[in-house]
Amino acid sequence: TLAERTNLAGVRHILLVLSGKGGVGKSTLSTELALALRNAGKRVGILDVDLCGPSIPRMLRVQDSAVHQCDSGWVPVFVGQDKAIALMSIGFLLERPDDAVVWRGPKKNALIKQFVTDVAWGDLDFLIVDTPPGTSDEHISTVEALRPHQLLGAVLVTTPQAVSVGDVRRELTFCRKAGLQILGIVENMSGFVCPHCSECTNIFSKGGGEELAKHAGVPFLGCVPLDPQLSQSLEEGKDFIQEFPKSSAFPALTHIAQQILDTLQRSS
Repeated sequence: TLAERTNLAGVRHILLVLSGKGGVGKSTLSTELALALRNAGKRVGILDVDLCGPSIPRMLRVQDSAVHQCDSGWVPVFVGQDKAIALMSIGFLLERPDDAVVWRGPKKNALIKQFVTDVAWGDLDFLIVDTPPGTSDEHISTVEALRPHQLLGAVLVTTPQAVSVGDVRRELTFCRKAGLQILGIVENMSGFVCPHCSECTNIFSKGGGEELAKHAGVPFLGCVPLDPQLSQSLEEGKDFIQEFPKSSAFPALTHIAQQILDTLQRSS
């Protein structure tokens, strides 16, 4: 329909962030990736369709914001002093932050479709879509709702252990069946950065993500270490956006963002 086309007409690229299971830091990585792309001078939006765990509003300290209506639909919440990131999340629609979303599939799918069609994103270089873990109904709805629009790419998030890597294999199959361009795999929580001496220690095994990427013939975008100072700024509601460039994860994320930009430039 015309409304769908116009609301996403100004979005140049859509990135789906996927993971085989929960607990791999996918929402954090979606947010960090948005900031890294914004630091590269891009206009970025985040669409949080993780209906059961909408954690991004809290990370970005906008959990108390309300979503307003305009002529062309919902106005996303703009984050940070420079209002450089536009965010839409189911978290904004819950009466109380502790409300659970206990819905059957069709209602969830209808909401996802509404999120895609009814948010007035304006002009964005990137729309990053934070999806629920796994390959559920919601993923299929999200991909189907977004498919008629701009270049769709997928970034897969894993942790270094072989177990998590196994889960991503299923995700790769999903992407191929859904016809998504796989931009690459990111190994998250790849080592722990000591807050005192900044040395990086591998708590888990290392290299699972890279091996999987090689095996699957898709790009390996890089490893992102676990930075307790960044995690702390998220937990304590400090200004994550301000703290982000000081984090030891920052160079890794800048590198990942640059690779995504290069890949998309080559394929456009």
